[in-house]
Amino acid sequence: MSKVFVNIGLSLDGYMAPDGMSIEHWDHPEYKDWGAKWGALMSWILKQQYFREHLLFAKGGETGPVNDMLRSTMERAGAYIMGKRMFDAGERSWPEEAPFHAPVLVLTHQQREPWVRPGGTTFHFFNHGTAKALEQARALAGGRDIRISGGADVIQQYLSLDAIDELEIALAPVIFGSGRRLFEHLHGPAPQFRIDKALHTPDATHLRYVRG
Repeated sequence: MSKVFVNIGLSLDGYMAPDGMSIEHWDHPEYKDWGAKWGALMSWILKQQYFREHLLFAKGGETGPVNDMLRSTMERAGAYIMGKRMFDAGERSWPEEAPFHAPVLVLTHQQREPWVRPGGTTFHFFNHGTAKALEQARALAGGRDIRISGGADVIQQYLSLDAIDELEIALAPVIFGSGRRLFEHLHGPAPQFRIDKALHTPDATHLRYVRG
């Protein structure tokens, strides 16, 4: 059976995104210095060959265990689920050939026709709740895994549903002090995980947790 997983970057003090990183300030990365903070959080991924070439960002880059891990993360996903805030930011910054190459369900109250992009990505705008969205994602994934992309509130909803099988966290040695925390607003018994793998680099410690 397919797995439901999360793969995100996280600051040392538990934030997924710095304060000021919002669609209102997307074109002003100097606002509260969110651009520099985000760059420090994700500096590891910007160096990887798979990321650079997959997003048509540049040629070349680092290869090795982290690059292989990143490739596996992207290629295992047969469908994605994300929130409207994440989509709005991505719509302004992703290349024309969006990086997913699979169906993406966007959780929103707005009505909108599916948005088809080159390279196999289609965004479906879904307003029937998180549980129904997961059912739909399984139907679209063709037996492959489902990635809950974010943001933090969407991941929290699926953690509260006890629907996450695996957590992959790139823990970067940066401190934000404020922003959007990952583990807030959870409801019900906390899901139990065990450490499956740890990969240490100077830019981030890559932790993989699976259901205990």
